[in-house]
Amino acid sequence: MTNAPAMACRPQRGVALLVVLWACTLLAILLGSYAALARTEGLQARYQFSQARAHYAAEAGVMRAIYALQDPSPATRWMPDGRDYTFTYEDARVTLRVVDESGKVDINSASPDVLGGLFRAAGVPDGQASELANRVVEWRSFGVLPGSQTGAYGMAGRDYKPRHGPFASVEELQMVLGMEPAIYQKIASQVTLWSGRNAPEPTFAPPLALMAVPGMTPAQAQTLLAARAQQGVNATLGGGRGVTHSIYSEATLPDGTRSILRATVRLQGARSGAQPYAVLRWREGEGE
Repeated sequence: MTNAPAMACRPQRGVALLVVLWACTLLAILLGSYAALARTEGLQARYQFSQARAHYAAEAGVMRAIYALQDPSPATRWMPDGRDYTFTYEDARVTLRVVDESGKVDINSASPDVLGGLFRAAGVPDGQASELANRVVEWRSFGVLPGSQTGAYGMAGRDYKPRHGPFASVEELQMVLGMEPAIYQKIASQVTLWSGRNAPEPTFAPPLALMAVPGMTPAQAQTLLAARAQQGVNATLGGGRGVTHSIYSEATLPDGTRSILRATVRLQGARSGAQPYAVLRWREGEGE
């Protein structure tokens, strides 16, 4: 005779086994998810830690450049003409470039001839370069100049007019009518707001700004650039240094993590109770 209770228990045991198997599978999935999440968080933490180390190494580079620009010894004082300097901070390799802002074209002070020369050096045709220079002058000038092209902005579909005041930033130059993105990308590193000069100082001028110096020929520019590349030119090059400098600092760790800082600083000397420098502009990452 068949034992009915025993037969009834068999399906129940099968269902229980199936439930246990599903529970184990779900638990394995959850554990795998938690393990993947923990691994991801660990990678993110290591990445953020490496980024922080690279960032502080780049900051150390900016401080190193500020000190080197004020080094009392002419033999070891850095030349702010865009050449590369390198040093090691802990295990990071830091590459630095310093440019004296007096060597750039001041878009608030440069003469129309200098502005036109810069645009021509950037590959802009003569007529377009002169027109663009006049529009830059119009933008920064108080009041409306004779022959103003203010109305051209509306005709070009712009919903603004020239500021009729000094440029507040280098980036504002992109708003000038006719300033195409390709032109701006070429000249952004060659212009400044802080030199107060009507023409660049040739000693420290980057290549395009150097060609904007009145009377500068390509042969003269090449000779000057070649002289800078020689060792020990600090004592032989003429020209006065400015007090405002742009510093490019790039720090790279052994694992390839990189951080870039761009700072514009004004050196204020060793006056009692005064900060030795003031930061005018601070940017992180790629770009000018």
